[in-house]
Amino acid sequence: MSKKTLPDLKTYIFEDFAFEQLMQNRINKVLIVCSNYDYYMLEEDGRIDERIFNEYTALNLRYPPTFLHANSTKKALKTLSSDKIDLVITWLDIGSYKAFEASMQLKKAFPNVPIAALSHYSSELRKKILSENTGIIDYVFHWNGNVDIFLAIIKLAEDRLNADKDINEIGVKAILLVEDSLRFYSRYLPVIYKIILKQTRSFMSEGLNEHRAMNLMRGRPKILLATNFEEGLALFEKYQANLLGVISDVNYYKDKNRNPEAGFELLKHIRNLVRYFPVLIQSSDKDNEQKALELKGKFLWKHSETIELELKNYITKYFSFGDFEFWDPEQHKVLATVKDLNAFQKALTIVTKEAITYHAIRSEYSKWLRSRALFPLANLFHNVEYADFEDAEEIRNFLIEAIKVYRIYRARGVISKFNKDKYDKYLGFARIGDGALGGKGRGLAFIDSFLKRNRLFKKYDDIIISIPRTVVLSTEVFDEFMEQHKLFRFVADCDDDDKILNEFISKPLPIWVMEDIKAYLKVTKYPVAVRSSSVLEDSHYQPFAGVFATYMLPKAKTKKMLEMVSKAVKSVFASAFFQNSKSYLKATSHTVEENRMAVILQDITGTQYDDVYYPNISGVARSINFYPIGNEKPNEGIASIALGLGEIIVGGGQTLRFSPYHPKKIIQLSTPGSAQRDTQQYFYGLDMNPDSYVVSTSETVNKKKITIRKAENHGSLKFVASTYDLQNNMIRPGVMHDGIRVITFDNILKYGTFPLAEILKDLLRIGQREMRSPIEIEFAVKLDVPHGKPKYFSFLQIRPIVESNETLSELPKNFDMLDTIIYSESALGNGKYEDISDFVYVKPETFNSASTRQIASAVEQINKKFTEENKKYILVGPGRWGSSDPWLGIPVIWPQISAAKVIVEAGLNDFRIDPSQGTHFFQNLTSFNVGYLTINPFLNDGHFDVDYLNKQEAVYEDDFLRHIRFKKPLTVIIEGKNNKAAIYKSGFEFEENKSELESSLDELPPDGFM
Repeated sequence: MSKKTLPDLKTYIFEDFAFEQLMQNRINKVLIVCSNYDYYMLEEDGRIDERIFNEYTALNLRYPPTFLHANSTKKALKTLSSDKIDLVITWLDIGSYKAFEASMQLKKAFPNVPIAALSHYSSELRKKILSENTGIIDYVFHWNGNVDIFLAIIKLAEDRLNADKDINEIGVKAILLVEDSLRFYSRYLPVIYKIILKQTRSFMSEGLNEHRAMNLMRGRPKILLATNFEEGLALFEKYQANLLGVISDVNYYKDKNRNPEAGFELLKHIRNLVRYFPVLIQSSDKDNEQKALELKGKFLWKHSETIELELKNYITKYFSFGDFEFWDPEQHKVLATVKDLNAFQKALTIVTKEAITYHAIRSEYSKWLRSRALFPLANLFHNVEYADFEDAEEIRNFLIEAIKVYRIYRARGVISKFNKDKYDKYLGFARIGDGALGGKGRGLAFIDSFLKRNRLFKKYDDIIISIPRTVVLSTEVFDEFMEQHKLFRFVADCDDDDKILNEFISKPLPIWVMEDIKAYLKVTKYPVAVRSSSVLEDSHYQPFAGVFATYMLPKAKTKKMLEMVSKAVKSVFASAFFQNSKSYLKATSHTVEENRMAVILQDITGTQYDDVYYPNISGVARSINFYPIGNEKPNEGIASIALGLGEIIVGGGQTLRFSPYHPKKIIQLSTPGSAQRDTQQYFYGLDMNPDSYVVSTSETVNKKKITIRKAENHGSLKFVASTYDLQNNMIRPGVMHDGIRVITFDNILKYGTFPLAEILKDLLRIGQREMRSPIEIEFAVKLDVPHGKPKYFSFLQIRPIVESNETLSELPKNFDMLDTIIYSESALGNGKYEDISDFVYVKPETFNSASTRQIASAVEQINKKFTEENKKYILVGPGRWGSSDPWLGIPVIWPQISAAKVIVEAGLNDFRIDPSQGTHFFQNLTSFNVGYLTINPFLNDGHFDVDYLNKQEAVYEDDFLRHIRFKKPLTVIIEGKNNKAAIYKSGFEFEENKSELESSLDELPPDGFM
């Protein structure tokens, strides 16, 4: 037999198992047809409802059935007509024919409802059933007063209803019982079901959270019951591929006659087909033991005083239930006993080659996994055979690697419940506490799920696309901390950020939280980002982007690391109540009590270089480009990338801007001069000295600002830099030449050493489709990896960009620039504003880039007045609003300009700045539907009539600012389709176009596409 090619585990993708498709048919309502006396015995003495409910609860079963009673055929028929009855259980009395007659009437009226019968008389009843029951009664059981039989009847009926689909279509395992003695199978079935259900409960630990654990219950093995040879053979042949084993009597009917060898005939048939297959022969005749052993079966004497224990032991050992025992056939001993997949994986590394081979020949690995409902991994092992491998070591390596890949795959897209005793490196996303995940936490969970759903994790060779290892301290932790230390009243009354921070730091986190954090820190090998995840963050309408704190912590010894993480978590809690946060809350009509905070602990993507740590690429990308250049289109999206931590991007620093659809056409690199001037001059790295982190309201307390020149020795520039050749005035790719290093990302964008543009196109397209809204994403890339190891694209965040769904506004056809104060052909937003009378602008003639911090303070004071009066205004100034670099623009934060409805970047002759995108600042602009215009009039890019403004009377003026209040409101039109905008002079009247325009976005797929 030729060998099959083994699956390549580097690219192998497991199929998610559809547990929700299992057990579609359930027994929810049971009608018991018997005398009032018999039912009273069940209800009062037997307490059937209570006993069944307790049995279900003890076995972690859901959906316990309800019981109804009818004391006559007439009442039974009426109940069957009015209620959806799933099973009828009736009493048979050997002295009365009424039970058979009643069952016949019920089956005739309701042929699809199974009927089970109970009786005290087993031997006499069998004769009567054989002669009179022709398919009327589906199951007959011996009643010995034990209510456990009801559980067996219900589960047996459910198994029969679901067998075809669950076993043969989906692959659930089953046990075949061939037995014609009512007394014995009525005794066996409750025992076997309890074994199965307790086994299922034991492997619920394989579920990563309660929901997944309960799903595993659906995958428990089923029991198939046959009462003669023909039934047994038919069931074996039908379900052979998924049978765990067979339990058979010896003496039962074959060819309509009792045959004292029938069980052996069945065993011979099985042995002719399968060499290694568990068959248990059980008989009242001890003499049958020798023959059972000769046919390679096991034997059980029916009259043993410990028959139930022996049955349990056999099923546990030979049907792959319970623990897996690694048996060495040469040493004749068990080398290792394992309870779960984690222990199974560890044992594979230490057991002998003989043990590995022994179990592989018998296909016992896949059988054990399937009995524990680990179907995707079981299917992989089932599809390879012992003969496909060269030797035992190849089998061992394949099994270990497959389990690793499966455990990583299984955890993806799942929010695991954190368990400090079981947490390990294979869990990607876990939740501490039962509260909410917060906005960023929800976003990360969503990313994880859609990466798995769309099979993006391994789409690109030698690249892993995923979220970094993440643990979320849910809002339960925040709530307990705030309530335990009575902090809500304190933060409501305190306006000093440092006092708030120190108060929070002085209080301990709950002990159980600290223990969980410690367990996480023992697993992670990387620096940790402690990120805010308020319930208000990243919502569709009020994203609170960049309002709350994120702290980055270097890797240190566990005790020091635990101390740092604890302080950082409490600092993030405190940041929810800093003045910036309160201002934002006020602007969005929220109270401090609404601002509940979850906290994300996340591995930082990157590499350590000397004493700093940073990624090779960090970036932000949007699915819509508000500033398309050349042949770029708005719906193709835009990205900004940089070397180092993302601090420089979200702060509005100098980065590289490109369209994922046009990665080789980058305006910043159009000439050698612009490549030097307009590209990144510095970057941020995390200081790896643990003492660099101190408690602070500043998130940058332990981040180092590093020049490109200083990074030369890091070795990181080879991935992202080119070299400026001064003599030839040209940019050469790579860093092999002497010259000035320029961060061009040419190796990636121009020469494709890493498919960044393709990955972004996929993520933006699929993310927008799944969120049904334009999106912004944040990411980091690790390229510096050992040879043969995969590179990492870490997906850090996703948030919606809010847009108006109204018809797009349009400038008038008779447009004349001279009618406007400002005209821009690089405008963000869409809409028409006719209620703004206030205009604030930075005076161009007195502007000095050294004074931008003073200008920011002056703007803040004016903004406060507008906030108090609940008014909106137009704000104009040079450079980038919201830049973290005061030399590139005015370094305001959002609360300082929150009342501005239209914001304009007006370049000056000696102060030209390209529009920036992908910042927290921009996220707030679009979320609040703020118009954002960019003009550079000295380059014939737009129009700015400063003279008109200077002639107007000012209500306020200082060295830097001028505030005008017009008697008549100004009209502002932003034409979203073409990125044009105009602010008209006061009192100007015109006729507006009436035609509707189509949206610039491609139509999103209909709901339910995925």
